[in-house]
Amino acid sequence: MRRALLSVTDKQGITEFAAGLVEAGFSLLSTGGTHRKIVESGVSVQEVADYTGFPEMMDGRVKTLHPKVHGGLLARRDDDQHVAAMGEHGIDAIDLLCVNLYQFRETVRREGIGRDEIVENIDIGGPAMIRSGAKNHQNVAVVVDPSDYPEVLRLLRENDGNLPKDFLRKLAAKAYAHTAAYDTAIAQWFD
Repeated sequence: MRRALLSVTDKQGITEFAAGLVEAGFSLLSTGGTHRKIVESGVSVQEVADYTGFPEMMDGRVKTLHPKVHGGLLARRDDDQHVAAMGEHGIDAIDLLCVNLYQFRETVRREGIGRDEIVENIDIGGPAMIRSGAKNHQNVAVVVDPSDYPEVLRLLRENDGNLPKDFLRKLAAKAYAHTAAYDTAIAQWFD
């Protein structure tokens, strides 16, 4: 079964997207608030901590920074050594990643916000997963924009649960632009 990992700050449309992915034959992994929202909608989803066997810790700073997550995103399915390593270490392939990042820019613009709260809104795990998935865009669809959910689901339905290679490249380009803009905003704030 194909697997999707969903971990979003902007929860617009996430329950419908999750349901559509299940209909397309995906099992779901998720974290924190995204997991709660999907469970409340009645869609079956596994908590990332249950999958990795490693608890979320340090106020949520460490939850997806794990070899079972990044191995599942980075493993090349056409490389026998990668596939063997996955088998040896109990790593499942992650075929679709849906992530959008902590609202750093919005946090900085709020009046009376302190430095510590701003720093806490610098996402680490999200950009790391996005970059891992986008690097392996031949095997992983990386969805960072809720406005892409309907198109992803339409293409999955039309292509027997697969996405066209040109669309995967388009999603990867959007993913890298997303993390680049995010990092630029952080750098400008520090400067």
